[in-house]
Amino acid sequence: MAELNYHHLRYFRAVAHEGALTRAAERLNLSQSALSTQIRKLEERLGHPLFLRQGRGLVLTEAGRIALDHADRIFGVGEELVATLAQTGTPRATVRVGALSTLSRNFQLQFLRPVLDRGDVEVILRSGGAAVLLDGLRTLDLDVVLTTEPPARDVLDGIVAHRLAEQKVGLFGVPASVDYPDLHSLLSAEPVILPTESPIRTGFDSLIARLGIAPRIAAEVDDMAMVRLLAREGAGLAIAPEVVVADELASGRLCAVPFDLDIIEAFYAITVPRRFPNPVVEDLLRLGAHTAPRPVSEGPSTGGSRR
Repeated sequence: MAELNYHHLRYFRAVAHEGALTRAAERLNLSQSALSTQIRKLEERLGHPLFLRQGRGLVLTEAGRIALDHADRIFGVGEELVATLAQTGTPRATVRVGALSTLSRNFQLQFLRPVLDRGDVEVILRSGGAAVLLDGLRTLDLDVVLTTEPPARDVLDGIVAHRLAEQKVGLFGVPASVDYPDLHSLLSAEPVILPTESPIRTGFDSLIARLGIAPRIAAEVDDMAMVRLLAREGAGLAIAPEVVVADELASGRLCAVPFDLDIIEAFYAITVPRRFPNPVVEDLLRLGAHTAPRPVSEGPSTGGSRR
């Protein structure tokens, strides 16, 4: 199959944006007949008409709209490439962030907050498992990966794990579910909502082994947002860092159990060295020391709110 001629694609893009051969030809310094020939060759290559005549102008067909969308992205990436390698910056920089699916949405928001109101930055956020995200980092599809534990050194060459913050993990539930004299009584009576494989789960399994109990598990989920929502519905006690349920604690919908679980969750930003590092990532990492989960005001609670 013959390769796509990008000169034809550039000519098509000009005509599509101008809406007329005449103006596009003047802009490109070509004759209308020459430009029309280039467009026809692209249509033959793609196997679809790209324009329909409407009065004195041209309108895109469905295939034309699809082609224009791809053309804009192709040439936009090209402009970004030239600007990046020239280190001149671009009118709108892009930062591609991967986040572990179990990672707190509130923490992700706090990490990204320094650039969210910047009109010159576009944020692309993807979630998934650690293996997929780290592969995206290796192939340069991602600029930084947010996670709760650093990967093994042999996973990526030259990997850098930036420890951004840490927070105690607690138990959180609706007010009626937290009024117990001790942790043993609480976990023996109330169902729990647990994250799947994670440092939190490992710490909780160790805790219940020390206590010698087998708690009733209401749900096991791989999304901290769902842990929070299930706790709000009274399905069970959520085991999570406080940042996950910060809004619910502030409003009083959830309360913190006043017992120390002795479990800590850390938050990391994972990067790999690059010859042309993304300056937006550098800004985020520089401000990462201020990404520690924010305390929340104590809400009404039967068992009190412990930070």
